[in-house]
Formats: sequence, structure tokens, C-alpha cells
Amino acid sequence: MGSVAQGFTKSLAMTILSEIGDKTFIAAAILAMRHPRRLVLAGCLGALIVMTMLSAVVGWAAPNLLSRTWTHHITTVLFFGFGLWSLWDGFKGDGDADELAEVEAELDADWKSGAGANKEDSKNGDESKKKKRPFMAQFFSPILLKAFSITFFGEWGDKSQLATIGLAADENPFGVVLGGILGQALCTTAAVVGGKSLASQISERMVALSGGILFIVFGIQSFLSDVN
Repeated sequence: MGSVAQGFTKSLAMTILSEIGDKTFIAAAILAMRHPRRLVLAGCLGALIVMTMLSAVVGWAAPNLLSRTWTHHITTVLFFGFGLWSLWDGFKGDGDADELAEVEAELDADWKSGAGANKEDSKNGDESKKKKRPFMAQFFSPILLKAFSITFFGEWGDKSQLATIGLAADENPFGVVLGGILGQALCTTAAVVGGKSLASQISERMVALSGGILFIVFGIQSFLSDVN
């Protein structure tokens, strides 16, 4: 298992190149244009931190379920697989504007349905609305919960989550968590502060190619390293 510094560095680089310009990044940018930035930032970043910690725990537990040799080999294959996947996405490059429009359309549909529900609810009294409000919304802002849920379920099963699991299985989990959280904080803050203009200016193709090269480098380093 690598050092904390090595796990931190790998996780930070992987997180930034995996998250910047992706769907959750774009969603955070669009949400921040429509709602208070502090609530969007808290919700999105909270979801990403929870996801990073859960992924690291799964990666840390993996060697206890399988032998370290097997987890090492699986991680190596994952790095090469994700590298080739990212390079393929970068080379085929359907265009960044399409994904931006797709995410915006999904959020617009969700926002309109929510607005219609709010108009219907406004016919009822304040007391009845309070009773119908979900349990968690009694303690947290609905905007924060919306940002959290969109980000959390958007990241579930994503390439970056699986890569974090593999990285935590092969490197120091504490370093992976620290690097992942810092990377998520930087990307999410950039999305919330920069807004849609920043999201539209980022070349997703270049990010995909850079991420693919990084994953390939991780795979080579993992292949050449000692299991122990």
C-alpha cells in the first residue's frame, strides 16, 4: 500500500480530471444560477464528500474480502479500462454543447414540475404544507436537498466513483479521501462561482483525453509496482 502523500496526489489529480466539466459539474453551475450559491455549494459538495468517503471505505474493505493480489490486479485492469474509455470519449467527441443542453433540459423539466407542484401546494394553508413537507426538509433547505440528491445519484456508479474505489484498494485510503475531497471542493466551487459560462467554455474533449492519459499512467504504475 502506498503512502498518504501518494494516495493524496493520485486522488487529487484523478478527481479534478474526472469531475471538471462532467454532468454533475454542469448541474452545479446551472443550479447556482437559479438558487442561492451557498445552498447549492453545500448540497453538491456534501454529496460528493459522502460519495468519496463511501467509495474509499469500499476500496479499503476490498482487500479483506479478496486477497491483496487480486484487488491489485483488478485495480490495474480498472485503470487501463477507464483510461481507454476516457480516450475513446475524447476522440469521438460529440461536442460539449450537447451535454450542456441535455443537463439544462433535464433541470428545466424538473424545475417546471417542481414549480407546478408548488403552485398546487400554495392553495393549502401554511400548517398543512408544513405537515406534508418531507421529514428531512423540515431540517434542511429543499434547495440544498435537491442539489445533494442530484449530485449524489448522478455520481452513483459513475466512472470516478469506481476509480476511487480502485484507488483506495491500492493506495492509502486516508490519502485518497483527502485528495478526493480537496479535488471535489475545487471543482464544485469553480462550477458554482463560474456558473454556466465556465461550464460552456471547458473543453470536455481535452479533459477526457487528459484523464485517459492519467488513468493509463496509473495503470502502468500499478502494473509495475509490487503487490505488497
